[in-house]
This record gives sequence, C-alpha cells and structure tokens, in this order.
Amino acid sequence: MIGLDISSSSAKLVELGQDRSANLSLERCAIEPLGRGWISDGNIEKFDEVVDALRRLINKSGTKAKHVAMALPASVVISKKIILPSGLSEREMEIQVESEANQYIPFSLDEVSLDFCVAGPSAASVGDVDVVIAASRREKVEDRQGLAEAVGMTPMVVDVESYASRLAASRVIERLPGGGTDAVIALLEIGAASSTLQALSNDELLYERDQVFGGAQLTHMLVRQYGFTLEEAEAKKRAGELPDDYGTTVLQPFVESLALEVERALKFFFTSTPHHRVDYILLAGGTAGLPGLTEAVTRHTTFPCQVINPFEGMEIGRAVREKKMLREAPSYLTACGLAMRRFLR
Repeated sequence: MIGLDISSSSAKLVELGQDRSANLSLERCAIEPLGRGWISDGNIEKFDEVVDALRRLINKSGTKAKHVAMALPASVVISKKIILPSGLSEREMEIQVESEANQYIPFSLDEVSLDFCVAGPSAASVGDVDVVIAASRREKVEDRQGLAEAVGMTPMVVDVESYASRLAASRVIERLPGGGTDAVIALLEIGAASSTLQALSNDELLYERDQVFGGAQLTHMLVRQYGFTLEEAEAKKRAGELPDDYGTTVLQPFVESLALEVERALKFFFTSTPHHRVDYILLAGGTAGLPGLTEAVTRHTTFPCQVINPFEGMEIGRAVREKKMLREAPSYLTACGLAMRRFLR
C-alpha cells in the first residue's frame, strides 16, 4: 500500500517496505506539482487535471501497488477525544460513539463518514478509556476515493493529514537524545499557502494551530522583484534558475520573515497553554530546506531547530535517487506517515 498526499501545490507518493525485523525501507518516492487552484482548502476544484497529475506521479514513481492510503486536511475533519467505560464490546462502543458524536457534529450522521479508535486507559477517569472520534462530510471522503479509483487504485485508508504527519515524525523524535522522552517538540509543516504547528510530547498532541504563511509568499516576492508570471516564478524556483541577486534581495528577507512567523506561532502556543518553551523545533514541507532558515529560526526563538527527514534510519531502495530524495525529504512527511499505515494492525 502506498501513501499518497495531495496538497494545494503538489502530490507526493511514498512506498515503504519492511524486513523481518520490522525495519522500514524506502522503496519509491515521487513528487508531481499541481496547478494553482486545482486544490483549494482541501477541495478538489479541477478533478480531471488532478487525475492526470496523479497518473504522471504513479508512472514517475514506478510503483506497481494498487492499494493506497490518502488523507484529508484537519480543517475538514472534526476530531474529539471522549471517555468511555472500558470492557465494552465493539458494537456497544459503536453505539456509544454515535451517541456522543451527535453532540459534536453539526450534520446528520447520515451525511458523515465517522470512525473511532481506543487511545488507551484514561488518565482523567480510572477504569475508563480515551477514545478518539473523527468525522468528515461524506462527500469529502468520496472525492478522495474518486481520485484513487480514477487512477486504477483501491483506497484502503482515509486518514487525517496531521495524524499521518505525527506518525512519520514519531520515528524521527525517537532518534533524538533520550529517545525524545518528555521533550516538548514543535513540529511545523510549512505549506504553500498555510502552515501548521503541532506541539507534541510523549506521543500526545498538546496544541495545534494553522497560520496563513507559506512558501507561496516567496513566489509572490519573485513576481514583484523580477516581473515573472506566477508560473515562471514557480518553475524557476523549482529549477534553481534565479537571478544572481536573488539570495540577498529576495531569499534573505523571506527567510527572516518566515522565522518571525515561526516565532509568532510559538508565542500563540505559549500563551494558550501552560508551556513556555520547546526542546526542539522540527521543520517540514517544501520550504523547510531553504538556506539559512534553521539558523534564523533558532536566532529568533532561541530553541534548537532542524529540518525533518522522515526517511532517516531507513534502508534506501535501488529505485530511489538518493540525492534528489534528500533535497525533497521534508516534503514527504505526510506521505511517509500514510505509507506507514501499511504496517499498522
């Protein structure tokens, strides 16, 4: 089963393997850009164009897999943690979940896709269990299913993007000093139009917030500075074919503004929770690898910052162009988490 992450600017595909000792290997990965406006706020606006791009992506990757895990943005999913008595049968739990869901979901249950999972014993109520429920409008799920089926694949999992990115990040966090135990981690995914901060500790989500800043602002700066069209600016940015003064007149100011946005995002976290510091900042997304960004973030926030590579510690398969993969690795965080679903039972 492959992981397929479809964002507003690109589609990413990851296929993982696993040996008998449960060590993961990266078998295939590929990225295909999407046109502006094809995906907007998680909605598929240009279905046929996205399908064509996915076909190119699948061909580029060389995968022969027919099963796929996909995800919806957290903005179109209602997630809630509830407490239920332990020892319920699956059917009894389903009845209780549906009853509880009616309180939190502003639609008829006939109009939604709903799922739940037992997270473990409840810390707040002895003898009970924490249960996470997630629900989305059915048409949102069916849109993703329709894309998969249009390219000849069978959708097996529809996840939530932020859940998938946390799953992939958990492998990286385990490799931090002390296995990341008790550390407070700021995981910041910088998208094209918006960015998501998730604060994590010991596999628990402490805080989550979206902010309107991202890599598209760099494209707009190129347009203003050099008179490119948006399409030209995007193409030149990807190809690295930019004027000689790009580093000083465009890149450096953008990196500084991005670091200030990261600092601002952390301040929202600190003022909304009892926390006042983080141990590590992990940056993901296509913009994360910009020269000087981690240093600028550390300078502005005083916290250590690094770019995340979700494939760290994996065997790299022969079909993977390793140098290219390393450049693009931060973009694959969600797709990697979706591909890992293959091995979760």
